Amino acid sequence: MSFVYQPTDEQPEVLHADHEVLVVSKPPGLLSVPGRGEDRTDCLIERLRGAFPTVLLVHRLDMDTSGVMVFGLTPHAQRNLSKQFEDRKTKKTYIARLWGRMSEKSGKVDLPLIVDWPNRPRQMVCHETGRPAQTDWRVIRANDSETRVRLSPVTGRSHQLRVHMASLGHPILGDPLYASGAAADFPRLMLHAESLRFKHPETGVMQSFTAPAPF
Repeated sequence: MSFVYQPTDEQPEVLHADHEVLVVSKPPGLLSVPGRGEDRTDCLIERLRGAFPTVLLVHRLDMDTSGVMVFGLTPHAQRNLSKQFEDRKTKKTYIARLWGRMSEKSGKVDLPLIVDWPNRPRQMVCHETGRPAQTDWRVIRANDSETRVRLSPVTGRSHQLRVHMASLGHPILGDPLYASGAAADFPRLMLHAESLRFKHPETGVMQSFTAPAPF
């Protein structure tokens, strides 16, 4: 069954805007940037362009993930913020609902990831050729059917949080790629970028922005 892109009608929420940076909360079900094909042109950055014509991409969230994203509004801001992401100077936290009860209260996943070429965009763990990937996790609360966690990615690999949680035997609820059966049967991917911390590209002052999880 081929994927049909049906972007959400929900609009992004502007959390902060100045002459250098734009911070928004992305709704789930919306691409960060245009995909391939005319049917995938509706995306977050295009929706923002009307009000912020100079908006420039710094990082992405998966289509199914909601939450905080930062954009540059000048080439300088884009370069500066991109370098902060590259050098792991930013701090990101996510909220996720996972399948099953986790037995530990916290932990770290350290598993290298690589694209699963025959099944892309899926990613997979590969100890031979994968790129290093680390995720810290901490349980917020749990019951017999699911666990709510706060995730702090150390690296920023594609699908990192989704693959890492699935590798623990606790896939993120509603994940169309890495969950199956009842774990996949949710109206959306239960993953939300809760907070983002970075230095303002002009002032150098550390700033933090938060959007509470909608689930």
